[in-house]
Amino acid sequence: MSLNIYQIFAPFMRRFRRRRFEMFRTTLHPHSQDRILDVGGYPDFWTRYEAVAGGIDCLNVHEVAWDSASFPKHGIRVLVGDGCALTAEDGAYDILFSNSVIEHVRTWEEQQAFAREARRVGKDLWIQTPAYECPIEPHYLGLYIHHLPKKWQRRLIRWVTLWGWVQRPTQEQIDSEIHTLRLISRKEMDILFPDCEILTERLLGIFPKSYIAVRKGRADRR
Repeated sequence: MSLNIYQIFAPFMRRFRRRRFEMFRTTLHPHSQDRILDVGGYPDFWTRYEAVAGGIDCLNVHEVAWDSASFPKHGIRVLVGDGCALTAEDGAYDILFSNSVIEHVRTWEEQQAFAREARRVGKDLWIQTPAYECPIEPHYLGLYIHHLPKKWQRRLIRWVTLWGWVQRPTQEQIDSEIHTLRLISRKEMDILFPDCEILTERLLGIFPKSYIAVRKGRADRR
């Protein structure tokens, strides 16, 4: 079985994600009457925890196998759709949630569309994304590689990142990653989510690790 670098860091990431999920709960106070739309997320993220809402729709661009009877209390459905062009009506969901997805929407124009749709459909928002300013690129696990021009990234990712050393990606795989990945800066988060508070998670208490756009659209959050 081939080694996967994400499996190496899984224990650390689980601990970090549990802490972030608790921050989500204490910030937006989801309750049993809420409907949540998770754009780009999967059921197994929610089933790690006790049910927090009356219903959760996980939307992806591809079909996801899911047996809703396996976790009936969570009320999870899987949908196929485009986060940049949601079919839901304005304010259709109590909470729109998205975790490490918007950076995969490829271009600045598409990221703007993603943000507009999220703000339109969700009354409350929780949208997290890795920080461009972080010295470690979280997908390749390389120092400052994401700050270089893409033509340089194409040549260097295989040799100067942990992903390149362990996974040994082909040039085609590298090009695919570069084409579909665009990290977002703090300034861009302000532009994308002008009506949100931007929270910053930090690495070692110093470097920005990720940003979270939070909007509390309803007065009754408890």
